[in-house]
Amino acid sequence: MSTSLAGKPGDAPLGDLDEWDEFLEGRYKEGKTQEEFRVYDATATPSVAEFYRLNHEHQTLDYVLAKEKLYFSLQKGQKTIWEAAEFLNTLVDDSDPDTDLTQIEHLLQTSEAIRRDGHPRWMVLTGFIHDLGKCLCLYGEPQWGVVGDTFPVGCGWSKDIVFPEYFDKNPDRHRPELQSKYGIYEPNCGLEKLHMSFGHDGYIAEVMKPYLRDESLYMLRFHSFYPWHRHGAYDYLCNDKDRSMLEWVLKFNQYDLYSKAHTKPNLQELKPYYDELFAEFLPPTLAW
Repeated sequence: MSTSLAGKPGDAPLGDLDEWDEFLEGRYKEGKTQEEFRVYDATATPSVAEFYRLNHEHQTLDYVLAKEKLYFSLQKGQKTIWEAAEFLNTLVDDSDPDTDLTQIEHLLQTSEAIRRDGHPRWMVLTGFIHDLGKCLCLYGEPQWGVVGDTFPVGCGWSKDIVFPEYFDKNPDRHRPELQSKYGIYEPNCGLEKLHMSFGHDGYIAEVMKPYLRDESLYMLRFHSFYPWHRHGAYDYLCNDKDRSMLEWVLKFNQYDLYSKAHTKPNLQELKPYYDELFAEFLPPTLAW
């Protein structure tokens, strides 16, 4: 049984999560000339604009802290990686005419592209698991609280966040202590000490924190932090570790954005490799 992404009115302005991926590729694809760069505004992309209106209005510090308390305690039960992927497989849009690929097949496309290029096995694993946190939609969270470019809460918003004008209605705008350059943080405190806007990135990083190396956890937690890794924003909150990890986040993002195709990976042929990969790095079941 599939789960519709329609949700309540206003909760899911995007047609489906593949529409989100198309937006990311159009906005961030490398090597485009200025003329080729797609302009995103409320007129050109009303569904994306509505998504960000909701995201920027509701992603307050208090909202993020509440969601971290709810989900980062990992009380959603024990699942294997395959069970988590099958769970995510129920998140499909039956009205989407453009692809019949399952979520598992999308995960395999990313990880297999990383594998083909000879990257370390831990990075192949990262490619497979990086979107599993989108199961938040199946827990009842709206899309604006699951996907989207991420940013720190609890300090002033960068102008490099997409659609920054929509922060005008965020209640944190009226809390002066949250509007300064550093807000609740210290200079060069490090990205790991920040409360990021809530979504699938931070959730899957928490699930994997006990098991994976820092390079992998940075890929998971910060791959949607485009203001930082694409525009150089918030460097004043970064430490030397963050700057050394940046190359890994950038290396990962090319696969996150551009590995999708309509050729289906052969799950039965690939499953033994991934069974071994999961067993190498992870316990049989994980807390979600």
